Amino acid sequence: MDLFDYVREQKKEKESPLASRMRPVSLEEVVGQEHIIGRDKLLYRAIKADKLSSILLYGPPGTGKTTLAKVIANATSAGFLQINATSAGKKDMEEVVKEAKENAGMYEKKTILFIDEIHRFNKGQQDYLLPFVEDGTIILIGATTENPYFEVNGALLSRSVIFELKPLSAENIKELLKRAVTDREKGLGAYEAEVSEEAFDFLAEISDGDARMALNAIELGVLTTNRSEDGRIHITKEVASECIQKRVVRYDKTGDNHYDTISAFIKSMRGSDPDAAVYYLARMLYAGEDIKFIARRIMICAAEDVSNADPMALVLATSAAQAIERIGMPEAQIILSQAAVYVASAPKSNSAVNAVSDAMASVKNEKIKTIPPHLQDAHYKGAGKLGHGIGYKYAHDYPNHYVEQQYLPDELLGRRFYIPSENGYEKRIREYFEKIGRPV
Repeated sequence: MDLFDYVREQKKEKESPLASRMRPVSLEEVVGQEHIIGRDKLLYRAIKADKLSSILLYGPPGTGKTTLAKVIANATSAGFLQINATSAGKKDMEEVVKEAKENAGMYEKKTILFIDEIHRFNKGQQDYLLPFVEDGTIILIGATTENPYFEVNGALLSRSVIFELKPLSAENIKELLKRAVTDREKGLGAYEAEVSEEAFDFLAEISDGDARMALNAIELGVLTTNRSEDGRIHITKEVASECIQKRVVRYDKTGDNHYDTISAFIKSMRGSDPDAAVYYLARMLYAGEDIKFIARRIMICAAEDVSNADPMALVLATSAAQAIERIGMPEAQIILSQAAVYVASAPKSNSAVNAVSDAMASVKNEKIKTIPPHLQDAHYKGAGKLGHGIGYKYAHDYPNHYVEQQYLPDELLGRRFYIPSENGYEKRIREYFEKIGRPV
């Protein structure tokens, strides 16, 4: 590095965002994530002993994935290289591998490669790395906000240890904010700002576990607030709230949060908890989820989990799906809320699901059965000569509009696919079956 490079790096360090400047340089400075870097934990021991194997760091933005990689870079005697999967191409990867081979051959030194946003690499790019991870040329540290079990090749997964980082607690965020405000070397200490406890609490809570968001907000507040008559910068809750206009809900329409939230929504409706159902509905709406997607899930839940225990559930869910397309947001949220609350509050039955599942299994796995002749079509010329339709009993000609006769194929006589539950309207179905003498 020449003098100009040194000056450029020093200037970059000073002018970089607060969240970047405040990154810890050692494990002792890291806040949170005690479940993976506590003193008795595997990752802590591996970093301290400089015996790291390939790992994948998985978690939401702002939880410390890049920070941990930087801490490892400062702690290891191995060479440390970094690329970002959003911009790195094949040439970049070839250069990294070349340097790693030189480190191993010329200096007998291992090379750690940190790949930020590794989920952005396609299968071919991930496959390219595999043999070098396999033979130890590269020790891989991959960081991803997406579930690695979905986004990373199985071969790389099997050669890596996965560590899941959790959103930081409000207390963790508050500690980082106070550190940043008072640090005169890397933080905002030189501004001598006074931040109220209310402001700290507000930012710690609304940042939703994202340290970067909280630090960006406090930096914006300090840099844009005029000094008061006492010559100091005062950051109140009102000032802090202006720096984060809207809580950013962790929600990616193609990622984990999308699937986790819709899963919680459906399970809450199935579990008859309308409060939880409407809460997860609100989270999806707030994050901008497609209202048609939500409506489809409500319809499915109405059929799958409510079914004939309350036949109106599917009717209402279908009507809601039609209504939201005509009305749109923001009023559509009211319609979706009505449908979700109704489905969550309705009696539950999965008898129809079991019925069609068992029937499908029978069709798939058992020998094809013949349809009883008296049920076969008798409306075409010559059908009678084949015996089709002969002996069929028209149900409406009998008491209660029911007559006992064979409907299932001979091989399935006595099989029960639909067994109504004792819940809601299905209890009345059972009573009707008992009244007409149909086995339940």
